Amino acid sequence: MTEAPSPRQHLYTGPAVPQLPEPGYAERARTLISIVSIATLSTWSRKNAGYPFGSLMPFALDPEGRPILLISDMAMHTQNLKADPRASLFVGQSVDGDPLGAARATLLGPVEPIPAKEVDSARELYLSSHSNSQSWVDFPDFHFYRLEPIDLYYVGGFGVMGWVSADDYKQAKPDPLVESASRILSHMNEDHVSAMILLARVHSGLQATEAVMTSVDRMGFFVRLRTGEGMKGTRINFPREVTTAHEARKVLVEMVKEAEAQS
Repeated sequence: MTEAPSPRQHLYTGPAVPQLPEPGYAERARTLISIVSIATLSTWSRKNAGYPFGSLMPFALDPEGRPILLISDMAMHTQNLKADPRASLFVGQSVDGDPLGAARATLLGPVEPIPAKEVDSARELYLSSHSNSQSWVDFPDFHFYRLEPIDLYYVGGFGVMGWVSADDYKQAKPDPLVESASRILSHMNEDHVSAMILLARVHSGLQATEAVMTSVDRMGFFVRLRTGEGMKGTRINFPREVTTAHEARKVLVEMVKEAEAQS
């Protein structure tokens, strides 16, 4: 599922280039949750009825995007879940800058034991993400649980937020650049700040003195800019969809050359 792009003023003098749609919230959420492996689990406290109880929670994902948990019977959150399986899992993107500008998602749903016939596959998935758990995965008090999402709330940064249905989340796929996105961001932010400032001016009409690429996907990227009117953010779409880091680099080089010719 994708969303219609927001209107933008382009300063190109040539023919208008069709704009790619932006990834929808379901895809963005699925991508975020696929690259984060530590979250905050909130359960209903047994000791203080009506109050949420937060716990640090490593997790893995099954093919449907459902979080898999390995938890001990002795843990307070496990005791809470046995009394009431309703819970939420908060997953946040790690950033160096303003945390309120980072992507995050909250999954809501019941957390219940994984059926015995599915434990072996859950164990394999979990250990592939948390190999250190090999030391205690077979302790008799540890068991695999799974959160079954019934709803999800996604925040992509300032002014980017909305609910995602469980069905849309289940059907979404992680972005193909998910494994290389961090390398692309580091490279652009360390070596090509001036190019991003140029692209922001040409594509969004924003005059900036500093630029940071905060996310990148198959259809474009977001940049945070320091302007004379304060901090601003904008999305710049690629002229065509990309699926690899090499393709993303090629498109960015083309865009910078075209922007230099137009500026």
